[in-house]
Amino acid sequence: MGSPQLTARLLRADEHDVLAAALAKSGLPVDDLGAPGRLFWRFETEDEVLIGFGGLEVHGTDALLRSLVILPPMRRNGHGRASVTLLENEAAQQGCRATWLLTTTARPFFARLGYAPCDRAAVPQAIQATQEFAALCPASADVMTKQLDG
Repeated sequence: MGSPQLTARLLRADEHDVLAAALAKSGLPVDDLGAPGRLFWRFETEDEVLIGFGGLEVHGTDALLRSLVILPPMRRNGHGRASVTLLENEAAQQGCRATWLLTTTARPFFARLGYAPCDRAAVPQAIQATQEFAALCPASADVMTKQLDG
């Protein structure tokens, strides 16, 4: 089964409350959403039905994939995979060669998408210094990475 066709558009400032509510309901960090350097997208179907949200923090040639949430009624239809692909493409367009992420619940999902677990010591310093890595996610969270094509 192929990935569904989704569109991604940068989140407007007036949509951050919806993003924060969706993330909080899913148990994901919300404390630094308004901080500089965070880019968030809204994912929709071609008929503008909201699927979910995702974010990136770009640090040189590395990107931290963060705050991916697919709304519960939209899960298990390939929308998560399609959303991650859109985020990876955006990271690659911004010159990133690798994406990194932290997860406490989605390791199998990301492994199916080509992400490999890695030791925290292998993570670039700029990614380690992010609020999500340093403070918002628990130390027990799995760290995963994927090299980007191009």
